[in-house]
Amino acid sequence: MSDQIKLCFTVMSTDYSVPLGLKVILDNNIVYEKPHISSEEQIQLLMSDDDGEHELTFELFGKKPEHTKINKTGDIVEDAMLSILAVEVDDIDINQVAQSHTVYYHDFNGTKSLMQDRFYGSMGCNGQVKLKFTTPFYLWLLENM
Repeated sequence: MSDQIKLCFTVMSTDYSVPLGLKVILDNNIVYEKPHISSEEQIQLLMSDDDGEHELTFELFGKKPEHTKINKTGDIVEDAMLSILAVEVDDIDINQVAQSHTVYYHDFNGTKSLMQDRFYGSMGCNGQVKLKFTTPFYLWLLENM
């Protein structure tokens, strides 16, 4: 039997009345999908810690222009976003390491070309946040701290 690691994270919205959806994909397999994050969600995944390369993807969908309020000068005054917080592996907080190794792919909800952005914990545009890592996870963590 192989060893397993437990991935945990919390998803929160800035406005639970807005139907923002989240899909979590691990190695091209959808492991979580919800079309409307209507309350704080704590998500837990188990995966093998055997040697391998992996990709964890968080995908925001359902964001529409009316979910962002802009004043007369063009400043955003209110916005519906999802936050991915409290990222842990086997009860160890890896938020800082995870954020420094993730890439946020989005196109400002269709208003610009696809771009790669840093991820600071919040997703305000439809798109994907991707974290590539290897297992055994603790070796990857030591190499990337």
